[in-house]
Amino acid sequence: MRNFSNQEVLNWKAFLQIKALESKDSRLTHFYNAGTYHEETKLKDIDFVALDFETTGLDANQNSIISIGLVPFTLQRIACRQAKHWFVTPEDKLQEDSIIIHGITHSDLKGAPDLLRILEQLLDELAGKIVVVHYRRIERDFFDAALRSLIKEGIVFPVVDTMQIEADIQQARPRSFIDWLKNTRPESIRLANSRTRYNLPTYPPHDALTDAIATAELLQAQIHHHFSPDTPIKKLLL
Repeated sequence: MRNFSNQEVLNWKAFLQIKALESKDSRLTHFYNAGTYHEETKLKDIDFVALDFETTGLDANQNSIISIGLVPFTLQRIACRQAKHWFVTPEDKLQEDSIIIHGITHSDLKGAPDLLRILEQLLDELAGKIVVVHYRRIERDFFDAALRSLIKEGIVFPVVDTMQIEADIQQARPRSFIDWLKNTRPESIRLANSRTRYNLPTYPPHDALTDAIATAELLQAQIHHHFSPDTPIKKLLL
């Protein structure tokens, strides 16, 4: 299996300290000052938070966030009582094709706050924890683009990406001769399909809070089957 060492920032702890000094927004300064874990910290000692966004589309530069779900967890338990879910007023128009996917309608968003109104609370929920997502291009790119639009300053933060972990696990598995003859395609690494391989229950898709819980459960299963509680966080961090 490929080494999961971070490929984007060599030292997140030092990098966040620099970002705290550079940031002009007090909410972001507070978030960065919370820092992150030393790269050798064992997974069993980490406080994680699973994060999921529902959006109006897939392009972070044209579409926007409409729902946010998060849940804190550790390797031992998922803190469902501390879970949070918000609907958010989108910066662009809610499109019919996206409604078909996530089921969020105009009535759901009636009276919903814009992202700025919940930003401080959202950042407080994430600060100091390791954020876990399934496909980092959504949560990192959309959060960064939204803040660049709203406060003229983006955001960066380390993540554990359960989709990337699953992709690497699948890629590392040797293909059988039969698979090679049949040109069998790699197994799907979508959230629901990945969960099925670990015999995790099926949940309705495209609900931000449900998907956050599903992502937390998936990481717990991946670590149980492929890693160790004593694995250092640097092996998974991106």
